[in-house]
Amino acid sequence: MGHAGAVTRRATDPAAGGRPPRRAGSWPRAISGLLAGGLVGLAVALAVGWVLADRTNSPGPGPSTLIWHGLAAVAAVVAQSQADRRRGLGGAVAASAVVVITVVVLAAQWLA
Repeated sequence: MGHAGAVTRRATDPAAGGRPPRRAGSWPRAISGLLAGGLVGLAVALAVGWVLADRTNSPGPGPSTLIWHGLAAVAAVVAQSQADRRRGLGGAVAASAVVVITVVVLAAQWLA
């Protein structure tokens, strides 16, 4: 058997006296991630509703609703991925973009 050598502890190991690094602004990014996921879920639910309505000859969401929700979901996911990758102002702007996209699509499609 070979010699494994000394085991060093990482700075983030609580036994070594360190704490895991905490990302600044983690709660706004968590909320924007939740909103982006919600838009994806809503777009999928609308697509399923459209298919079911089409099969049963019932009224359902129209093509423009599906397109707008799909585009908003893609844009929100792209913005959220940038928010997760960037720190500082760039991440905050990307997270804010997710909130703006969500508010605009919901106001335009559901309140209008």
